[in-house]
Amino acid sequence: MTKRTITVAALQLPLHGGEAENIEAVSSLVEAAASDGAQVILPPELFSGPYFCKTQEEAHFALARPTLEHPSIRAMAKLAKKLKVAIPASFFERDGSHFYNTLAMIDADGEILGTYRKSHIPDGPGYQEKYYFRPGNTGFKVWEVFGTKIGVGICWDQWYPECARAMALMGAEMLFYPTAIGAEPQDATLDTREMWRRAMVGHAVSNCMPVIAANRVGSEVDHGGEPQKFYGTSFIANEWGDIICDLDDNETGTLIASFDLDAACKHRASMGFFRDRRPQLYSRLVEDI
Repeated sequence: MTKRTITVAALQLPLHGGEAENIEAVSSLVEAAASDGAQVILPPELFSGPYFCKTQEEAHFALARPTLEHPSIRAMAKLAKKLKVAIPASFFERDGSHFYNTLAMIDADGEILGTYRKSHIPDGPGYQEKYYFRPGNTGFKVWEVFGTKIGVGICWDQWYPECARAMALMGAEMLFYPTAIGAEPQDATLDTREMWRRAMVGHAVSNCMPVIAANRVGSEVDHGGEPQKFYGTSFIANEWGDIICDLDDNETGTLIASFDLDAACKHRASMGFFRDRRPQLYSRLVEDI
């Protein structure tokens, strides 16, 4: 019987340039990852420009486009078809009068399998996303690529165990999280990078599946204000929660890892986390009080 394996990549890079420059930089790393054998390649969140949600600016709504018209999606679809890779691509979506933080799942034929709209929208100093984005209305999604199903959450989604577990229950065997996270401007002494990692490593452990996280890195300045530093530290963890490769807070590059999906499947079964669930006891989780 043929062993099911898959090779994945996470990209980390500075994204302080203009739209064309950023898309070209991401495209170069996608090509590098594909040349190293990656089949599913994850860029960071909202990679087509600097992270614009630091402040509330009406002008930024002009950055949003419908899915099929967005330069990020058009470029990644073309690249996916050329390289025969799958790319979960994050972008600022406009749908009529509504605006979403959205991910398009692009397959190895360059086709869009569907979109996922970010469910959890943060709001706080430096991350004022509720001004721009309507909460997602798609529900969580999983997609079949290269003989497995993958789930993708977007940034703030990664802090919620419910999101990871929902995707796992829908059949996901790997979890991907494109991210834009860094310094907390309300408290210069607060460094959340290790918390950020631990939260997702916990999803790997409790769902017995690999987790792939891609973050932007470096400083970005919005309208001449104070720089906002993104702390990189992108990583890939295996189904045991071990971080098997990562980057630091200054590096640009690609992370590549291969996984034996059948071995992870056996691990999930043997740990019994899904066998021993007690959904009838969890009603409190869906009460909004």
